[in-house]
Amino acid sequence: MVRFRSVAMAVMSCLALAGAGRPAEAAGSAGAAAQGWDAVLAEARGETVYFDAWGGSQNINDYIAWVGSEVSDRFDITLKHVKLDDTASAVATVLAEKAAGKGENGSIDLIWINGENFASMQENGLLAEGFATALPNWRYVDTRNPTVTVDFTLPTRGQESPWGGAKLVFFSDTARSGPVDAMPKNADELLAWAKAHPGRFSYPAPPDFIGSSFLKQVLIEKVADPAVLQRPVDDANFAAVTQPLWDWLDAIRPVLWRSGRDHPQNYPAMKQLLADGELDIIFAFNPAEASSAIAAGELPDTVRSFTFPGGTLGNTHFVAIPYNSSAKAAAQVVADFLISPEAQLRKEDPRYWGDPTVLAMDRLPPADRDAFAEIDRGVATLPPSKLGPVLAEPHPSWMTRIEEEWKRRYGG
Repeated sequence: MVRFRSVAMAVMSCLALAGAGRPAEAAGSAGAAAQGWDAVLAEARGETVYFDAWGGSQNINDYIAWVGSEVSDRFDITLKHVKLDDTASAVATVLAEKAAGKGENGSIDLIWINGENFASMQENGLLAEGFATALPNWRYVDTRNPTVTVDFTLPTRGQESPWGGAKLVFFSDTARSGPVDAMPKNADELLAWAKAHPGRFSYPAPPDFIGSSFLKQVLIEKVADPAVLQRPVDDANFAAVTQPLWDWLDAIRPVLWRSGRDHPQNYPAMKQLLADGELDIIFAFNPAEASSAIAAGELPDTVRSFTFPGGTLGNTHFVAIPYNSSAKAAAQVVADFLISPEAQLRKEDPRYWGDPTVLAMDRLPPADRDAFAEIDRGVATLPPSKLGPVLAEPHPSWMTRIEEEWKRRYGG
């Protein structure tokens, strides 16, 4: 669900200012596990946490506002949601602060993050020391899921705390398009469907997160050896590995919405096009998204979800603490609350968000386990048994190069 783009240019420019740079600092409470959680709570009282997180969805904004109310009442912490269009801008801010030697009292205390942005922050020493595994509610996290400790092939080293799961899911309005059983079952069938229904499919232009995720889905399906995507991109074979993706995109472009001359700006724009009857198939990175939109009156109740039987892209999204946060203790307390059974239960409920939990049901107290089982996930949400396999995210360097190449080919 987090929206990202490459931060390569920002990284290069800021590192030029920083020279060799200075090591990431571990001031404050980033390693406060040794002090004990009571000490963290005591230090956190009265602190303000500036939480940089995507602000493009009202239900997510409302959920974060609820979190803010809860941590204020329980822990005397003020949570300020800094609404982002693009997470890379927050990464660039921390990088610029490091280049300027601002090792303390940074402007960002918590970031909603994963993928290439996490890779950039970790590589450039922009993250606080590992804190996640010392959080009290970590005991409930589903650590058997490798994506909660490995982010786009990179070990998290405890520098991110998991917040929610994500999986690419398609949906359509069955009143117009017919039963979802007849919908495409892989990228090749989607291409054939688009040719038979010109103008009824599109995708957001990269670097929009959803658009870039769709490109990764097609790449994973079309690449000769998907294992190569789990390693950093190699300039020597980039063109050969990605050629099947460009062939597919070249073939579908003439039959896209507006003949591929324009693209929806983002997922909300794509959702509106489905509601307006301009598109017949759209997609999201949340299995409950269609039900949530139906409940909010944004889509008709005839919309249903489907996935590709061979698998669709999936990952975990996280929160991280910058190395120079001015409220490291309070940021840890907020991160811990985000993985509490109470907060995760509300987040998975499509009335509020519908984002899949990162908790393991067999690690929860019985009452919490029962509460998760009783969630009404809505008419358009597929049960876990119908979501199909998860396709692993490529190494983040692939997306950086693919976004650049897409822009060169189609963005002008």
